[in-house]
Amino acid sequence: YPVLSRIALKFLPIQGSSIPCEHAFSDAGLTDTKWHVHLLPKNFGDIQTVKGTY
Repeated sequence: YPVLSRIALKFLPIQGSSIPCEHAFSDAGLTDTKWHVHLLPKNFGDIQTVKGTY
């Protein structure tokens, strides 16, 4: 089903609401504290990715 899989990959990742986006910004605010100001941008992104996974 190559056509169906391309369609699914194109449309299934679309979020149904803005709640996940708002949650991501809220989590970023919790990570971006005075103790983490020296994090490299890549490390900050890695922390956010791990938070979103669990």
